[in-house]
Amino acid sequence: MSATSRFHEVANDALVKISNNLWPEAKLALVIYTPGEPGKDIVLKDQGIVLDEVISTLRRGGLSIDGDNAYKRDLLDSVVGAMAFGVQNQNQPPSGHWRQRFWDIGREERALAEELTAALKLTRENLRACQATIHLCGGFDPAYVTDAQAAMKVADAALAKVSA
Repeated sequence: MSATSRFHEVANDALVKISNNLWPEAKLALVIYTPGEPGKDIVLKDQGIVLDEVISTLRRGGLSIDGDNAYKRDLLDSVVGAMAFGVQNQNQPPSGHWRQRFWDIGREERALAEELTAALKLTRENLRACQATIHLCGGFDPAYVTDAQAAMKVADAALAKVSA
């Protein structure tokens, strides 16, 4: 019998003995890890254990959302992806799924960006029309013309960044 197999057998026997002395609804898990060597991870757990409850228990015991771990990175990648898909109006999560909230945020941000872009286009066109009128009529303060042209350049630069 290999050392790993023997360890599993001994650990399992110990966990059974511990479980027999716990209150009836209690669940037991054992995690062994070697930093930087995930291939050596060992997770032993009772039947019927709810892993979300294990995470909640670790959180109450000091696990921080500020720590750096693969689970958190994967979760945040999912959140960012849901928001990006919402902006693109693609891959909507199933109804009631936790990512729906983030997909909706993406949709709302896209709608706001489109609304602001339309307002900026309208304002820019009105400013252009004013500039044309001033040019045709003459007699207006040249500083106004210069300032308005500078404002139009700012609007043009912002509109060039938006693909609408």
